[in-house]
Amino acid sequence: MFTELRRLLIGRPLHNREAAGERLTKMKALAIFSSDALSSVGYGPEQIAVILAVSGMVAYGYFSYAFAAVLLLLGVVTLSYAQVARANPGGGGSYSVAKKNLGENTALIAAAALFADYVLTVAVSVSSGTDALVSAFPALVHWRMSINLFTLFGVLMLVNLRGIRESSNVFVIPTYLFVFGMLGMIGVGVYNAFAGTEPIIPPASMVKQQFDAAILVLVLRAFANGCSSMTGVEAISNGVPMFKKPEYVNAIKTTYWMSGLLAILLSGTSFLILHYHILPTPNVTMLSQIAEQTLGRGWMYYYIQITTMLILYLAANTSYNGLPPLMSLLAQDGYLPRYLGLRGERLSFSNGIMLLSAIAALLIFTFHGNVEHLISLYAIGVFLSFTIAQTGLVVHWNRERGENWLRRAFVNAFGAMVTGIVVLVIAVTKFSHGAWIVLVFIPTMIVIFKSINRHYRDMAEQLHLPIEDETYTQPPKGKHYVVVPVATPTRVVAETLRYAKTLNGEIIALCVVNDKEFAEKIEAKWKQWKPQVKLVTVYSPYRLVIQPLIHFIEKLERKKQPEDYITVVIPEFETRKWWHRLLHNQTGFILRTLLIFNENVAVTTIPYHLKK
Repeated sequence: MFTELRRLLIGRPLHNREAAGERLTKMKALAIFSSDALSSVGYGPEQIAVILAVSGMVAYGYFSYAFAAVLLLLGVVTLSYAQVARANPGGGGSYSVAKKNLGENTALIAAAALFADYVLTVAVSVSSGTDALVSAFPALVHWRMSINLFTLFGVLMLVNLRGIRESSNVFVIPTYLFVFGMLGMIGVGVYNAFAGTEPIIPPASMVKQQFDAAILVLVLRAFANGCSSMTGVEAISNGVPMFKKPEYVNAIKTTYWMSGLLAILLSGTSFLILHYHILPTPNVTMLSQIAEQTLGRGWMYYYIQITTMLILYLAANTSYNGLPPLMSLLAQDGYLPRYLGLRGERLSFSNGIMLLSAIAALLIFTFHGNVEHLISLYAIGVFLSFTIAQTGLVVHWNRERGENWLRRAFVNAFGAMVTGIVVLVIAVTKFSHGAWIVLVFIPTMIVIFKSINRHYRDMAEQLHLPIEDETYTQPPKGKHYVVVPVATPTRVVAETLRYAKTLNGEIIALCVVNDKEFAEKIEAKWKQWKPQVKLVTVYSPYRLVIQPLIHFIEKLERKKQPEDYITVVIPEFETRKWWHRLLHNQTGFILRTLLIFNENVAVTTIPYHLKK
């Protein structure tokens, strides 16, 4: 039944040769990889306005300055990540670039920054999508957390476990519905602004206090918040191998399409925020207010809200296509558990998908799905990885010195300088608003990466078997002690002893008793049964069972020679129904758990399956 349910939810296993069919065209890739970047239209401009409006409107007139800086930075980052795709067609983005050009430590900083970015992308996107839904249907406000978690596990995780092609088929239509809806709304809004009799930008949106240090801090904080609009730009460079051939050419074209669309949508939304002089309102997003002002509260308003909700939810899917492959690369390099590098039965990195979902759920629960609080953690990891990627490319172009290398190196050097400044701005202006958490998280992740890598190196050193070593090719010279814990002669014990006899060792049936009269009965029954195996009874006056067994085995360890072996064969019956197991003691399980850590003892369990 479990297998049938699994097949229903996830689908049939895919053969290795079907991997080529999982690659993406440019149109599908645009929907899959751009949903994060395009969805930032739903919260990026709003986050600029939230900071500037909180000061009592004295800085609202600086909105256009902060937004222009964000737009300029988008152009720089786009050019830089097109270069990343060209120079690093194997995927992995900042991590791979840094690993090849800047060394281990810098690569791990990039990996930790990307890890933080992708997890926060899921948390922010799901929370923002729910905010859009609640804006349209206020009655759902008390169900916010349940909606967040259902979307995360019941939709995003489940669809991505079904594989890349399945997720692209599901998510491509909502992305384009959102894009066309937004373009239509912006077109109507801009036409109304220029065709109307009111000022295109009302005087209230132009109010600004004389520029001073306090205003500078506010504008920088607004700019730092607005930089969240650029999250996801790097996603295409991380997933170059997922494109159809020629991979990096298609990836670069898709990057330019994505950034062009994003620039248009951000510019149009920001213009309408200023035109309608939109202000932050609790439980109502600015995009919702723009749609209502532009289109009224009719069906087009609900179309915009629902597609915005969908694109914000689907923005999290960018992380599902970016982080699991990155974790796979880290796992292959020995910085994360090996199982994160393995593809599941649907050719997706299923372990990485489930881990990402669990961590994002923890973030949403911890911050109560509050987008503003999550945004404070968001941009620093993004721009740190931007800076590392571009610095690595400067080294790459200088080393390769191919055609137009100087121009490419200049583009990346300029990008590294600009994004490096942005990292400092975000770290300073948002330190007390949560950026410190990321600044602590990244070094912590690096320690974890290195600890895992050290473990794998130590393990490889200890497990390495030299070809010339003949020790393990010769038959063993020592003696083999086989200990079988028994309570009373039963079919389970009989089957276990039959197995023990195949091991060609000295078999000891070990029985722990707390009653000497009972011991005599067991010995009599044993003699009557005649299993041709020595029975050793250990008296336990304190009614302990596990401890006397352990003590006996420890004595045997002290007695044996270095070339001798000890195997403990544990008889155990398996009940037909799971709840039957609760009716029996767990002596076998406890004994196996304790002995498994003993380096001088081998442990084997012989299950006997009950039929009733």
